[in-house]
Amino acid sequence: MDSFNPRRLSLARMRRRLTAKALAERTGLAADTISRLESGSNPPDDTTVMKLVEVLGFPKEFFEGRDPEAIDTGVISFRSFSKMSAKERDAAVAAGCLGLQLSSWLDKTFHLPAANLLDLSYETDPEAAAALLRQFWGLGECPVGNLLALLETQGVRVFSLAEDTASVNAFSFWRDGKPFIFLNNFKTAENSIFDLAHELGHLVMHRHGDPKGFRSVEREANSFASAFLMPANDVRVRVRRPIKADAVLAAKARWRVSAMAMSYRLSTLGLLSEWQYKSLCIELGKRGYRQGEPRGIERETSIIWREVLSQLTAERTTKNDIARSLHLPLDELEGLIWNLAAPDMRSQGGARDLRPIE
Repeated sequence: MDSFNPRRLSLARMRRRLTAKALAERTGLAADTISRLESGSNPPDDTTVMKLVEVLGFPKEFFEGRDPEAIDTGVISFRSFSKMSAKERDAAVAAGCLGLQLSSWLDKTFHLPAANLLDLSYETDPEAAAALLRQFWGLGECPVGNLLALLETQGVRVFSLAEDTASVNAFSFWRDGKPFIFLNNFKTAENSIFDLAHELGHLVMHRHGDPKGFRSVEREANSFASAFLMPANDVRVRVRRPIKADAVLAAKARWRVSAMAMSYRLSTLGLLSEWQYKSLCIELGKRGYRQGEPRGIERETSIIWREVLSQLTAERTTKNDIARSLHLPLDELEGLIWNLAAPDMRSQGGARDLRPIE
C-alpha cells in the first residue's frame, strides 16, 4: 500500500489513547512492526491495514490522505498540564488536528465570519485588555448573554473536546490568521463560559507567546476572563452589601459564572475581606457549589453549527455524509461539535452572513 501515510496512523492511535505497544497487542502485530509503520520505514500490506482499520475505527481512506495539519504544542497552553497524562495531552492535540481538517471543509463550503480580534500582546494589565476588547466590540459593561455566539460572530472557530476528564480544560491558538478554541464541554455550563473567556484572553494577549517567560500567562488569562465576564463598574453597582451566599448566587446568575468565580471576583475588587471570602467559600461548598452548580444555567450552543446543520439538513446531507467526505469516523466528527449544536436550539441571529459557497 504505497499511499499509506504513517503520520495519520500516529494521529489515529493518539485519538484512541493507545500506546504503540497497546496497538500492537490489539492488532496482533509485533511492537516493532507498529514502530516501523509509524516511522515510514515499511509500507503495510492490505491485511495489516485492515487490522489497523478494525482496531482504530478509522476508515481505510483516512490513512491514505496527505499529512495532517500539525499543531505546534509550543504555541498552545494547557492550564492543567501538570495534571494531564501524556495520553490525554496527545489525544487533545490530535483532536485539534482533526478540528483543523473540519475547519478547512467549513471554509470551502460556507462563508464564515472573519477574525475581528484586537492584538493586545503589548498590554500586561488584564483589566485594561478586557475593557479595550469590550469597547472594540461595543459591549459596554453589560453581561454577555451568549459568549460562544459572540466569539463565533467575531470569527473565532470553536470546537469541542470530547474528553471525559477534568484534566483537560481547553486550549487555543492562531492558524493562518484564524483564531481557534477547543473546549472541554464535559464541564458545567458556567465553567465552559469561563474557559472560553480564558482562551479569549490568550488569543488577544498572548498571540505572540512569551518567549522570555517573564509573564504569568495563565494568571493573566484568568484575570482577563474575570474582568471580561464581570466588568468592575457593573459589579460594584449591582452587588449590594453586606454580601452573603444568597447575594453571590443572585449575582452569579446575572454574569453567568460559577459561584466560586463570582466570589473570587468580589474579593479581588475589594468588596470582600479575606475572612469574608473564605467564609463564603465554605458556605457555598456546603451548598454543593465547589464541585458543581446545583442551580446551573443553560449551556450555550453554537449559532454557526446550528446554521450549518440546518442548511445541510435542507440539502438532505447528514453528519454521516460529512464524515465520509472527510474520511473520519462519525464519532470523531460528533466529538468536535459535541454539546455545541443542540438539535432543538433555535437560531439566535448573528450568523446571517453564513451561507454556502456557490
